[in-house]
Amino acid sequence: MGIPINHQVIEKDGQPMFVVIPYSEYFEIIKEKPDDQVYIPHEVVELNVIDGKSLVRSWREYKGLTQKQVAGRMGITQASYAQMEKPGANLRYVTLKKLARALELEVEQVRE
Repeated sequence: MGIPINHQVIEKDGQPMFVVIPYSEYFEIIKEKPDDQVYIPHEVVELNVIDGKSLVRSWREYKGLTQKQVAGRMGITQASYAQMEKPGANLRYVTLKKLARALELEVEQVRE
């Protein structure tokens, strides 16, 4: 199970206006440096766009890894990891960080 989300939503007239998040999470989101460029190899783009595979699956296949290997690196079951590879999977930022670490990538490279 993941880390519980600790966000505060501030509303005005019943409509959400702002979200307050822990500073450490905010820092992780904005820590991108202007000079940093994220690249995605043509082969990964082709698997994703032409073959219709999710970006996560495309990266895994490009790196020649099995679902079981990536799941092992993340400390989860293969079945749980398989859910992350489904097209349209809505992964939390914390999960994307773990996934990127397991695939030896930057979060921006696995975020759809």
